[in-house]
Amino acid sequence: MTGRPTIVSPASPPDAEELAAILAEGEPPGAYNGLIGTKLVRWQPDYAEVSIELGPQHLNRAGVPHGGVIASMLDSACGYAGNYCPDPTRARYCVTLSLTIGFISQTRGKVLTARGRVMGGGRKIFMVTGEVTDDTGALIASAQGTFRYRGGSESLEGVPRG
Repeated sequence: MTGRPTIVSPASPPDAEELAAILAEGEPPGAYNGLIGTKLVRWQPDYAEVSIELGPQHLNRAGVPHGGVIASMLDSACGYAGNYCPDPTRARYCVTLSLTIGFISQTRGKVLTARGRVMGGGRKIFMVTGEVTDDTGALIASAQGTFRYRGGSESLEGVPRG
């Protein structure tokens, strides 16, 4: 997608689910996420989902998804979970302070989905949990992370994009 969709009618604002879909659809991926094919599929306060359709470029020498792909998905989902901003003209940003991942099983599926949930935190730091499942329902990995908001991103209003 080349641009962010706009909310057209202030007389009938979207409900929370519709707003999350608008924001997720319009949020452009960073260069790295674009390179590996990560897509933001669900985004709401304290929660995010990213998915990736597996291809040969995601596999290691053994023919299974590279752990770095799974780690990248968890990092993205967990960061997005804390960075939700309801205004499409503004954004919130954070940096990863720590991310601990446990690899649980090998995928047999073709699509991986990472989910991140904010568990708590303060004004500048937030803690998240994450998990990756495949399209067969198998739990592939879990994570715990600590993230720090970048300046101006501490409030839900975020900062102007650009």
